[in-house]
Amino acid sequence: MSAVQEALPAVRSSRDATVRRFALTDSIFHGMTRAAAILVLVLLGGVAISLVAGSWQALSTFGFSFLTSESWNPVTEKFGALAPIYGTIITSAIAILIAVPLGIGIAIFLTELCPRPLRRPIGMAVELLAGIPSIIYGIWGLFVLAPFLQTTVQPFIISVFHGVPGLNGLFAGPPYGIGLLTSAMILAIMILPFITSITKDVFDTVPSVLKESAYGIGCTTWEVTRRVVIPYTRIGIMGGVMLALGRALGETMAVTFVIGNAHRISTSLFAPATTISATIANEFTEAVGDLYTSSLVALGLILFVITFLILAIARYMLMRIDARTGA
Repeated sequence: MSAVQEALPAVRSSRDATVRRFALTDSIFHGMTRAAAILVLVLLGGVAISLVAGSWQALSTFGFSFLTSESWNPVTEKFGALAPIYGTIITSAIAILIAVPLGIGIAIFLTELCPRPLRRPIGMAVELLAGIPSIIYGIWGLFVLAPFLQTTVQPFIISVFHGVPGLNGLFAGPPYGIGLLTSAMILAIMILPFITSITKDVFDTVPSVLKESAYGIGCTTWEVTRRVVIPYTRIGIMGGVMLALGRALGETMAVTFVIGNAHRISTSLFAPATTISATIANEFTEAVGDLYTSSLVALGLILFVITFLILAIARYMLMRIDARTGA
């Protein structure tokens, strides 16, 4: 008994040391994770402050007209962001309209219809598209896609919609090959892997019992997909779409090759145009004068705000979906 009593202090001391070591380790881990979270906020705030400071000269010189003017003339130092904003929004919107149905369709095929031996090769082939550098997409678009559209697709579409009210202006003008539609198609190909991969992953999270129950009562594959799979995973699908939209808004090199880099607004999807990122990439190294440089930085600030607003709207939509489903 005395030996046990003599050993108790040593056991208590060892236990206290272990507890203190765990507490210290936990405290260090907590501090490091908090510092990492704060660092992200500091970096985001630093980027925003630097953009505001760099664009202040242009914003104070042109005021609100910087957002509403189409003019972009470095010689007379008259700058307006309307044409790049228009090109950025239109190309990204068209790319999303093309890529979302294709991406969701591919994900449905891979998870519900594709023979099992082919699922992995096809899935890997789609995901490999995300690893191709954007400049390769731009070169392919300029030397392959644009000439094909110029000689075949665009003349056919122009002839079909000629004289059709509302659509003749949308598909009017000479077939340049490059332009809004071409850049949107390149963007759609680039963001397709993101939508497909994320949608496929969230489709795989659907419990088998839900799908088997639906099949058990006589539902077809389409009905199971529409009534069970997509409603169960719509938050994940929305997240994938927003990630792809963020990629489309900020894409630079591929769009620069095929959009035409023209600072004007046209109702025709075949007309050359420009985007915010393409304008910055094309002109920043050649910008002479503080006002010119400040105007380019102001374009970056606008792109920053557009991306932030889109992500905030997406977050709000997800919260509404959670509230409706009672999650």
